[in-house]
Amino acid sequence: MTTSQKGVSPRSKEVIQKHERYLWPAVTNYYENPLVADHASMQYLWDIEGNRYLDFFGGIVTIGIGHCNPKVTSKIKAQVEKLQHTSTLFPNEAIVELAEKLAQITPGSLEKSFFTSSGTEANEVAILLARMAGPSYDVVSLRHGYSGGSALAKSVTAQAPWRKGGVVSVGISHAINPYCYRCPLQLKYPECGVACANDVENLIQTGTSGSIAAFIAEPIQGVGGFITPPPEYFKIVYRIVKNYGGLFVSDEVQTGFGRTGKKWFGIEQWEVVPDIITCAKSMGNGVPVGATITTPELAQKFQGLTISTFGGNPVTSVAARAVIEVIEEENLRENTHVVGGYFRSKLEELKAKHSLIGDVRGMGMMQALELVKDQHTKQPAAAESAQLLERARDNGLLIGKGGLYGNVIRMAPPMNISKADVDEGIRMLDKALSSVRA
Repeated sequence: MTTSQKGVSPRSKEVIQKHERYLWPAVTNYYENPLVADHASMQYLWDIEGNRYLDFFGGIVTIGIGHCNPKVTSKIKAQVEKLQHTSTLFPNEAIVELAEKLAQITPGSLEKSFFTSSGTEANEVAILLARMAGPSYDVVSLRHGYSGGSALAKSVTAQAPWRKGGVVSVGISHAINPYCYRCPLQLKYPECGVACANDVENLIQTGTSGSIAAFIAEPIQGVGGFITPPPEYFKIVYRIVKNYGGLFVSDEVQTGFGRTGKKWFGIEQWEVVPDIITCAKSMGNGVPVGATITTPELAQKFQGLTISTFGGNPVTSVAARAVIEVIEEENLRENTHVVGGYFRSKLEELKAKHSLIGDVRGMGMMQALELVKDQHTKQPAAAESAQLLERARDNGLLIGKGGLYGNVIRMAPPMNISKADVDEGIRMLDKALSSVRA
């Protein structure tokens, strides 16, 4: 019996009360009785009462190679004792070794890195560079996309709940996204001919100055609910973007570092080489680090002075490089492809069993279930999704939620889980689904 079943313990209650007293109310928590985390190891997390959970969300698609992976934490500890901070004003071995490693794994001629502390900052830098690199100020992004929590990132984001605060979207336009399950054009793939991609051109022609600085998109929309475009989509969009003078920015904050399987970066699954890649989250396996990676030619077009106080911090740089090395040494891109495919097949079996599941989508270790009240009308089942999170926790499984309508279950297990872990998670999820009541 877990905490959510037994009620809040005195220790948990004290932490939750202090959270409510000293943190902003906007810093929301999952669950009716928030889970107070205590410690974690690889695919498991324990709460303060000692209940163990199989973690299939990993701090919002961030724990890519397991909680507190000793191959990473050992190098973090060693670096903390050697050199903890310098800022970008002083070169150090850690920052240049990470930059060199990134240049080796990125596609095409992307080999120049600018380091930050988060995905929000990485996306800000990408847009800033794109606007400096050409004569246009206009940026095109996709509806349902999420780019971060700053003022500029909120304007690029295209979901109302994440755009509060009087966001001013000057120079930002949003094209319809390739949401095949809920096609905004009321068409069906593949007969549609991927018509949604052409909206990018129409938008440039009617909603911008006629040329653009950049197009920015997540290969798989994270907060949007792991919306996964058809295989032709980004090739079509890439050609359009280039025809109108824009740079193609791939937001890999959630898809990056092998999460989609086989490849290092999600956009490679669509056989497109972007002009700029942004990454964070799994990049540091929980350590706050982000990067904006581009070509030498584009990097030279950054204007004015800039520093990054925490970007390229020696500790975070060592952690990110260690993550890459673990992925290489343990062949985790292949494991993500194989075990992720197995995970997907098991989710498809759940869909056949539970009418609550309207769609299964994603890639590798990014898989989602869109829950609906009726598979024909596709009415979003938001309340049932909230229930499912609670019931899954009761059974020892941590999962995430997203989508514009709050009805998409997001799962992003560590890339080094096994088929046995998948079986355990599916068993818990199946039991949770069976207990959800409309």
